[in-house]
Amino acid sequence: MFAAQSLSGGKPEQYAQLAEQAQALLAGERDRIANAANLSALVYHALPELNWAGFYFYDGDELVVGPFQGLPACVRIPLDRGVCGAAARSGQTQLVEDVHAFPGHIACDAASRSELVVPLFRGEELIGVFDLDSPVPARFDRDDQRGLERIASIFLESSA
Repeated sequence: MFAAQSLSGGKPEQYAQLAEQAQALLAGERDRIANAANLSALVYHALPELNWAGFYFYDGDELVVGPFQGLPACVRIPLDRGVCGAAARSGQTQLVEDVHAFPGHIACDAASRSELVVPLFRGEELIGVFDLDSPVPARFDRDDQRGLERIASIFLESSA
């Protein structure tokens, strides 16, 4: 059975530890849904001040909710709406300090105030997005972005 270890040190050190935990958790498993479920749980319980952590997968038309931790979520997100749509459409991580100021924001949970969304691409193919929400304004910074982009790459490597 897997047991998450407490994170220590500054953010870069914590994300290095979290990446090691993610690699150990996903080692040897190729199933995308299983890995997304376990990774969502790991990140949700390891990082403070989150109210949602999970995946949306691209079905060829729109983003569809996948495994996550948190309150029930919006099921479908068009690529032309919201922070998740912007990440998927642009191929760029979206770090949003105040979701209420983001044009077209979709309020799946009214308590969310900030968001970080990492697009998931395999080559040119859109797989989906890795989405984290927080009830704290400006919860995420560039250290979080770099750390969560690394976690997302571990996910992509595991389910190649």
